[in-house]
Amino acid sequence: MIRASFTFILFFLINLTFAQSPSQKKSPALSEANPQSVGISADRLKKLDAMLEESVKSGENPGLVALIVRNGKVVYHTAKGKADVESGKDMSKDAIFRIASQTKAITSTAVMMLWEEGKFRLDDPISKYIPEFKNPKVLQNFQYGDTTYTTVPAKREISIRHLLTHSAGIGYGGIDRDERMKMIYQKAGIVEAFDTEGMDNERNIRELAKLPLHQDPGESFIYSMSIDVLGYLVEIVSGMTLDSFFQERIFKPLGMGDTYFYLPDNKTSRMTALHLRQEGSWVKSPSNIGWPANFPISGAKTHYSGGGGLSSTAMDYAKFLQMYLNGGEYNGIRILSRKTIETMMGNQMVELDPTEGKYHGLGFAVSTDKTAAKGGIGSPGTFEWGGAFNTQYFADPKENIIGIIMKQTFGSSESTGWKFRQMVYSLLDV
Repeated sequence: MIRASFTFILFFLINLTFAQSPSQKKSPALSEANPQSVGISADRLKKLDAMLEESVKSGENPGLVALIVRNGKVVYHTAKGKADVESGKDMSKDAIFRIASQTKAITSTAVMMLWEEGKFRLDDPISKYIPEFKNPKVLQNFQYGDTTYTTVPAKREISIRHLLTHSAGIGYGGIDRDERMKMIYQKAGIVEAFDTEGMDNERNIRELAKLPLHQDPGESFIYSMSIDVLGYLVEIVSGMTLDSFFQERIFKPLGMGDTYFYLPDNKTSRMTALHLRQEGSWVKSPSNIGWPANFPISGAKTHYSGGGGLSSTAMDYAKFLQMYLNGGEYNGIRILSRKTIETMMGNQMVELDPTEGKYHGLGFAVSTDKTAAKGGIGSPGTFEWGGAFNTQYFADPKENIIGIIMKQTFGSSESTGWKFRQMVYSLLDV
């Protein structure tokens, strides 16, 4: 009786800590398997491997990690090239990468977890939780000489749904398509993602809320800091820092032990260096290129960017994506309801690229029949995104396949990403 009581208490405490539900469904944790056992051609896999090998050998990129999962089984996981060209350090399969905007899907997941708990409605105005967003204004006229501007009242309030779909009209500072917005954000001291100086979400987002919008909320897709706003919403609603929420509610339940905003000391040696191409060669990023070179290893460690602040491994991110392919459950722990995922993958009427037919759901770009017909991209319903430092992923629910390729470069075009995705689909044998 005592032993049974202890077991119950332990079970209660574990679930209190994770605040997640055990699931009647218990999919296995990711494990390696023979490619043929899940319908992947071993011969064609060799061709894909040779392509990646050549991309490093030719200098197209300095190093990479690639991973393929089919039916919950890891059929390909490789590391090639260098993690740091300056020191000559070889890339390893457990190398940690700055995943930048791949953070957005995790923040969107956190938002929907709280939505499932009835904390808010998707069409609630964000000003209900962050009052500074009340009565938003749209940029009208701008003076380049002194960066002063005029505005007009927006036609509607910004909703949580607008933020999830990048249709809120918010800008993106240094990478904004509009030079005026870049200047306004810079003058206001807005931090986009990579901070070591002591910024925090409350100060950053409340200041952002005072700035003008590109357009009226809900009009069209404009890539933005809207997911950073949602990261702060998670903090307000949950009463936890975004870092703590991620660790306790997502990363620990999924076994994502290498995903952090700021790396602990015992993992910093696995951080991949950021590389730039100079005079035909790859060099380690200097410190004067627009972001702190020591991020995320040192500094104040106070800013948790929901739009781009995380670092992770290919395997950790595969666990996160497999949870989605499993309908919100992984290894017996339910993170989201399958109905919530249906909502997230549904067409929110925000087109990303009319020529390709992709739309933006709640957290992901999603493919349609039109996208699939172009070839090499996947089935309708395939969801994807990537990061500024050349990391990409896609997950195809119909084929139950995940492809992840991670590099750590900036400002250089290369073909490895599209070749990898196209060739992954050529592997399907059953």
